[in-house]
Formats: sequence, structure tokens, C-alpha cells
Amino acid sequence: MTRRPRAMILAAGFGTRLGELTQVRPKPMLPICGAPLVRWAALWLKAQGVRELVINLHHLGEQIEAELGDGSALGLAIAYSHEAGLILGTGGGLRQAKSLLDDGHDSPIVVVNGKILVDLDLDPVLAAHARRGAEATMVLRADAEGVWGGSLAADPSAGTLATFLGRTRPDAQPGPPMMFTGVHVMQPGFIDRVPATGEQCIVRTAYRQLFDEARGIDVHTHAGYWWEHSTPQRYLQGIANVLDGRAVLPWAERPVLGVDPSAKIGAGVELDERIFVGPGAAIGAGTKLGPHVQIGAGASVAPGLRLERAAVWPGASLEHDLVDGVQS
Repeated sequence: MTRRPRAMILAAGFGTRLGELTQVRPKPMLPICGAPLVRWAALWLKAQGVRELVINLHHLGEQIEAELGDGSALGLAIAYSHEAGLILGTGGGLRQAKSLLDDGHDSPIVVVNGKILVDLDLDPVLAAHARRGAEATMVLRADAEGVWGGSLAADPSAGTLATFLGRTRPDAQPGPPMMFTGVHVMQPGFIDRVPATGEQCIVRTAYRQLFDEARGIDVHTHAGYWWEHSTPQRYLQGIANVLDGRAVLPWAERPVLGVDPSAKIGAGVELDERIFVGPGAAIGAGTKLGPHVQIGAGASVAPGLRLERAAVWPGASLEHDLVDGVQS
């Protein structure tokens, strides 16, 4: 019987680039059209056949645990790795959670950053990882935005990473600039490369070692939807992407576009097609809503306002116009 991998969502970060927004919610709890990012990640993993999931927690982690619980409502078994005191980083977080991730059969582990939304099909990644006997496989995508500044590039003929953090392997033939998506597959032993104590980065420790060895780092290229939400503007653009239909999310629990039947819409409200209005929300009379507006469940918007490219979080009240902004 083929064993399905266990998976980990990295969700312990502070999200400092989001400013005051992460004083209210941790980054993985940013709502996107009816569900926080961490729930989207869990739903995506379930759709890929994952049933056992680990989430590391630190900053406002109790919100994440309250959102997902033990996972049984989603058909998952979720365990939590609490990072008390010192935040452990991507490598340290995996190191602490290894006993929860290793099933004792050397099964692969899927890891995903809790700040992204992605439509990746994991089956080809897992199949290639197994076929090649890889220790770790990074999922990459074209670096059209210059996120990594050309510091990553794959060797298409070898299926491995040619350039890593500015260094190129001897005899490699680097392709175009790539970026790491925050999704990877690894064997349990790969985690042992992380230094034993303190805050550690998986890229600059375990991957740094593997890159310098004869085998190198295996890669898979993703050409579909991917977005990370690490700044207020990227968060708003991520919402716009979903409302524009750029993100195909067949694992959604409910519609991600339109007005929930239980929402209360006042007289004379102008509704653009590219909006999300959640359950129990109330929109005051004469309001102009959209494009690219998300109103969370139970939120209220005062009469006569104008909202465009904006997010009103679940339960929040808005009393002023909101353009290119978030009401938490």
C-alpha cells in the first residue's frame, strides 16, 4: 500500500512586513474570500491526499489552533508544535516537529509556507521525488518579479538546482532565474542537517549543505497559480487575484465570489461583480462596493461609503471610505 505523506504548514512567523495587521491576526490567519490562509493550505493538502498534518505555532498561534482544532471537521488529523519563547525559524521549526512528521517508514514529508495560496498538483512532485530517490525537492517558479534577484536557477537537463544564493555548481547549465515557492518535499533524514539548537533557516543550513554535495538539490517547476501575502499590498492583490478568477480553488468549502444569501444589502447599494460578501455581513444603503472588495462574515459597512480594492475583516465595522486598505 502506498503511504500518503505527512505534511507541515509553517505558521509560526511574526509577519513584520504586514505591520499592524499582524498585531490582530498572525499572517496565516489573513482571511481570503471566506477562509484564512492556513485553512486554505489545509484544504489544499487534503485535496492532494494528505491526511496527517503538523502546524508549528508561535505568534498568536492560539488563533490558528482555534480555527482548525484537531482537524477532524476537515477530515484531517492535525498536531501542533508549539514554539515557546524563542521562535525557531523554518529549519528549527522542522527540527522540533520531526517526531510528529516521521512515520517511521522513511515516507516523504511535504512542507508548505503558511503565507501562500497555490494550486500545485502534488502527485507529479511526489512521483519525481520518489523516482529520483531525492533527499529533498524544492518546488520553484519563474522569478518574474525578481523576488530572489536571480539567485536561484535550475539546470533543466539535470533536474537539479544549478545556482543557489548566487553560487553556481561546476559544469551546471543554469536556466532562467527562479524563485522558491515555499513548497518542498523532503525525507525525514534531511531534517537532521539542521543545526541542533536555536533559530535556524532550512534554506541556509540543510539546503546549503545539500547543494554543495555531489547529488545537489532536486527541483520541480510549478507554472500554475502561486501568491504570497507578506505585505498589505500583496495581501490586497492576493484577494483581487481570487476575485478575478486567476486562482482556481476547487477545494473551496463555499463560493469565493459574490454575496452570501444571509448577508443584508441595503437599498441602492452598487455591487461590482468582483466582490466577496460573507455570511451575516451588513452593507448600508447607498454604498458602492468594488471592484476587488472582500467583506468578512458578520462585518458591517456604514451607509453611503465607497470601497475599492479593500478588505473588511470578519466581525469588523467600517465607518469611512476604504480604498487600497484593510479594516481589521
